[in-house]
Amino acid sequence: MDRIDKKILNILQENGKITNAKLSRMVGISAPATFERVKRLETAGIISHFTAVVDPEKVGFSIMVIVSITLSLSKLSSVPLIKEKFSELDEVVECYQIAGAHDFILKVIAKDIKAYAEFMNQKLTRIQGIQNIQSSIVIDSPKDKKIFVLETGE
Repeated sequence: MDRIDKKILNILQENGKITNAKLSRMVGISAPATFERVKRLETAGIISHFTAVVDPEKVGFSIMVIVSITLSLSKLSSVPLIKEKFSELDEVVECYQIAGAHDFILKVIAKDIKAYAEFMNQKLTRIQGIQNIQSSIVIDSPKDKKIFVLETGE
């Protein structure tokens, strides 16, 4: 991956809908060469997918909760099954298996506190192997950016 590939990735992270023509002008190479580079980055798995980022509040989801999960030591052998259960829950938009005081961190989106309580009581607490659930309601997200800058050497 050279500096042009990194420039392409930086630009696409900011605007995945940019036209190939505009992208090629911004990186300083021809449109066909830019198109081939983007395709190569996709084929290599460096670009995993393109998606639209939706504002949860504008579509009726007013609460975000960071959920810390601790598993029962006797159930550690069932981690793959627990991961599968988490991935099946529509309310869970991000899931991380971590090392530290907890075993998993979930980012959960719900319509309101009542919907979150229902999710926790009817779905999360029914997953075998969970010992402790700690919920932290997000009151603000001053930085919520999925973009990371790749150094291009310029």
